[in-house]
Amino acid sequence: MDDRQFRFAMGQFATGVNVITTEADGNIHGMTANAFMSVSLNPKLVVISVGEQASMLEKIRKSKKYAVSILSQDQKELSMLFAGQIKEDRDVSFDRLAGLPVIEGAHTQVSCEVVNEHVEGDHTLFIGKVIDLKLQDCSDPLLFYKGQYCCMKASEEVM
Repeated sequence: MDDRQFRFAMGQFATGVNVITTEADGNIHGMTANAFMSVSLNPKLVVISVGEQASMLEKIRKSKKYAVSILSQDQKELSMLFAGQIKEDRDVSFDRLAGLPVIEGAHTQVSCEVVNEHVEGDHTLFIGKVIDLKLQDCSDPLLFYKGQYCCMKASEEVM
C-alpha cells in the first residue's frame, strides 16, 4: 500500500479536533491535532502524538507538560490557525487550567504532566497524567472526517 492509500483509509475514522498547548520560556505554543485518546482511568492518563518534524515536539519535551483543548463546532477557525492554514497573526484568548494555557471556550480542557514518551515511527507519543480538566456547557465538538471539518447532527439514539 502507498502513503496516500493509508492516509485515505485512516481518514475514514471520524476524530475530534484538538489544540495541544504548552508553555516554554514564557511563550505559549500550540498546534492542531486529532491524534489524542484516553489511555487509563486509574491513573487518569491520556496520550497525544506529535510528529518528529513539529516544532511543538521540543517545547513539550522542555516543559514536561501539555494541555488539550477539545474544540467546539464553532472553533474551526482556531483549528485552522494552529494548523498553519491561516497565515496572518490573530489574537487568541487563552484561559489557564492548572497553570497551562488552554483555548478559551473550548468544549473540554485537559491539563497534563508528561509521565512517559515513546518514539514510534515518525511520531512521539506523550503519555500525560491528567492533573485537571474542565467541561464547558457549549455546542457540540468539532469533528474531522474524510479530510474535512464536520459537526455532529442530532439523531436518534443508537441501541
